[in-house]
Amino acid sequence: MPYRPTERTEQRKAEARERIVAAALDQLAEGGYGSASVQAVAARAGVATGTVYRHFPSKSDLFAEVFRRASQREIDVFEDAVEDDGRSATERVAAATEAFARRALAAPTRAYALIAEPVDPAVEAERLTFRRGYRDVLVNVLSQGVERGELEPHDTQTTAAALVGAIGEALVGPLAPAANHSGQVPDALVAAVVQFATRSLPRRDHVHANA
Repeated sequence: MPYRPTERTEQRKAEARERIVAAALDQLAEGGYGSASVQAVAARAGVATGTVYRHFPSKSDLFAEVFRRASQREIDVFEDAVEDDGRSATERVAAATEAFARRALAAPTRAYALIAEPVDPAVEAERLTFRRGYRDVLVNVLSQGVERGELEPHDTQTTAAALVGAIGEALVGPLAPAANHSGQVPDALVAAVVQFATRSLPRRDHVHANA
């Protein structure tokens, strides 16, 4: 008879896989992508290196999954911050930008790994996917702002993509390993990033005031 995995065996495999992913997430947060060798992850997870490779053929495969999960958490927070609860598009963009910046600066090693640290191509592909995710969230907010007359009609795709790129780039230096991470979120930096994001929007009040 061919071997058929039992439900208990499958459960143990799933638990081991989750333990490996959790260990990789912790390693990423502590030392960045460069520190996250398969051996380091295996030791943190309390499994043999071969066990990691049974679940993930390579470091790239493992960290593509890690980036998917970590980035999805950040997208979820970003989406919550722009909830359509009666605020203007500008207020919602400001809230999302502040939430993103504060979370990044509170966990600089993890954020730098997710945003800018050199990674393998498979992991970079996940990074690009989630950048598009942030863009799409902002496109929805900007489009609603145009529909409601808060913003001038404009290319929302380009504006949203530019905002995502600019916000990330503004944080790269402060998040980099060479930066002096005091453990405190620099409020002035967060305020400057939020101000830039909101001033970049084609608000009707700004257009008329400068006409």
